[in-house]
Amino acid sequence: MNHKLKALMMVFVAAVVLLVTPSFASAALGDRTLSEGDRGEDVVELQDYLMTKGVFPYHTSTGYYGPITTQAVKDFQASRNLKVDGIAGPNTNYAIKVLRYGDIGKQVIHIQSQLKRVGHYGSSVDGIYGNGTVDAVKSFQRSQGLKADGIAGPNTRSALDSKASKRSVEAGKSFTVESTAYTANCDGCSGTTKMGINLKKYSDAKVIAVDPSVIPLGSIVDVEGYGRAIAADIGGGVNGNEIDVFIANHDKAMQWGRKSVKVTIVE
Repeated sequence: MNHKLKALMMVFVAAVVLLVTPSFASAALGDRTLSEGDRGEDVVELQDYLMTKGVFPYHTSTGYYGPITTQAVKDFQASRNLKVDGIAGPNTNYAIKVLRYGDIGKQVIHIQSQLKRVGHYGSSVDGIYGNGTVDAVKSFQRSQGLKADGIAGPNTRSALDSKASKRSVEAGKSFTVESTAYTANCDGCSGTTKMGINLKKYSDAKVIAVDPSVIPLGSIVDVEGYGRAIAADIGGGVNGNEIDVFIANHDKAMQWGRKSVKVTIVE
C-alpha cells in the first residue's frame, strides 16, 4: 500500500508539472494509432494510463513516444494477451482504458470523483482502485442495468460520463469564491496534500485546497491573480465557495490575505 501511495503522489506531481508544460498535438487517446517517434497530448494520456497499470517506469508523462514507452506498451500488451508490438493501436487503446482492481492514479481519481457525484461512492477519493471502488462501480452498474462486474469498461465509463456530467461543475464555468492562502511550513503541517503532493519538496506547485462538493478533487482551475492550479487539497476551514491557495513563502501568503477571486473550471 505504501508503494501505491508513493506512486500516486508522483502521478499528481506529474499533473502539476503538466500544468505549465506546453501542449503538443491536440488529440485524445484512441483518435489515432501511436508508435515510436510520436508526440502529443494523446501520448501524454497513454503514458498516464501506462502509469495507472504500473508498467511505465517514469513518474512524469513526457508526451514523447520513445523506447521506454514502446517497452511499457509491450509489457501491457503481454499482460492482456494482445499482440506484443509496442504500437498503441485500436485494440491496445481500447484495453488500456479499462480500469479495474489494482489500478492507481489520475484515471482512478476521475472515476471515483464521478461515482461520488452520482451517489455511489462514499469513501475518500484516493486514486486507488480497491475493494471500495469495485463495490461502488458494481452499485452504479446495477443502477444502469449493466453487468455488475466492478470493472470500469467502455459501457460503464460512457454511462458514468453521461450521469456525472449532469451533476458536475461544467468545464468553462466561472464563479466567485472567497480565497485565503496557506504555506507548507506551519507548526503541525505535514506539507503533503490530500492527493499526495509534497509541497515542501515541490514549492513551486500551483495547488489549491477546496470543498470537494463544490470543486471536485483533481479538477484543473484558473484562479484570478494566482494562475492555473490543481485542486489537490482540502481543509477544515474550506467550506462551500471558498478556496485556499498554496503560496510557499510565508510573507507572500500573508500578503494574499482574504479576498474574492474568480475561479474558472478548466477540466
